[in-house]
Amino acid sequence: MDYFNEIKNLIEKLEINEKVRYIESNKEKVETYYEIGKLLYKAQKGEKRARYGEELIKKWSTSLSKKYGSGYNYTNLTRIRKFYMFFKKVATPWQQFNLTWSHYKLLLKFDNENERNYYINLCTQNNLSVRNLQKMIKENSFNRLSYADKKNIKLITNQKNNKISIKDMILDPIMINISDNDKLSEKALKKYILKELEYFFLQLGTGFTYVGNEYKIKMDDKNYFLDLLLFNYKLNCFVVVELKLDEIKHKDIGQTLFYTNLVDGLIKEDFHNKTIGIIVTRKNDKFILKYVSDMNIYLTTYKLKNSI
Repeated sequence: MDYFNEIKNLIEKLEINEKVRYIESNKEKVETYYEIGKLLYKAQKGEKRARYGEELIKKWSTSLSKKYGSGYNYTNLTRIRKFYMFFKKVATPWQQFNLTWSHYKLLLKFDNENERNYYINLCTQNNLSVRNLQKMIKENSFNRLSYADKKNIKLITNQKNNKISIKDMILDPIMINISDNDKLSEKALKKYILKELEYFFLQLGTGFTYVGNEYKIKMDDKNYFLDLLLFNYKLNCFVVVELKLDEIKHKDIGQTLFYTNLVDGLIKEDFHNKTIGIIVTRKNDKFILKYVSDMNIYLTTYKLKNSI
């Protein structure tokens, strides 16, 4: 087989189609790059030579970039080959994950398969834009993940059969951007979270929707105000989020448990699962954490980041 001419023919087809059908070009681009990567891999006769034999790519990139532009220079051809090598065991990745080439360029930086799988799952579960993916990577969300086993993260290719818990999703610490250096109050903390609600949801996990803040529940002529009330459509339950400026205390757990019981008794429907409580605090007490691990209350910390 004349691999070089095969690659040229694929590029020719791609370049023509991009000009006449721009909207659909991305899916075709990813598919074509996968096929080009496969040909490069085969031309170099397997993985070992594909990793170390660079002369062929150097030679072909010179010719291809002259004819079709910098998109086929040495750096990008190497990236395209890497794309195939990473995903050759995944059937039609352009259909499985529905990511743009800009997404893949960010993901190809991770040689750690578990880290790469985590960010792919994050993208597909939350329909992440390239900008939000960049933000999650920049703020190192993988290393803040509370997964029990970060060395065995599998790609999610079937959303319906994906069973995960809040414990598998929530980040610790949660990053909160602030715009000043004033002493923070719980009211101000809520303001900053509401300002970046979408990103706050991403750090809690997948499937969160906003119900209200300072959410009022009335019982026996008394009013109770929940810091944040959310609903998670993946877990089919309400989520009470309480914010604490200091180290977690026993009474905070009791209060949050009381609020989840209020929601269960007065708001949740029979077809909803039991309400979850999340306490976001400046500092966790590991002793307290040990004794709430079997309850429906989860603890995580927050870290302030100046946004100016």
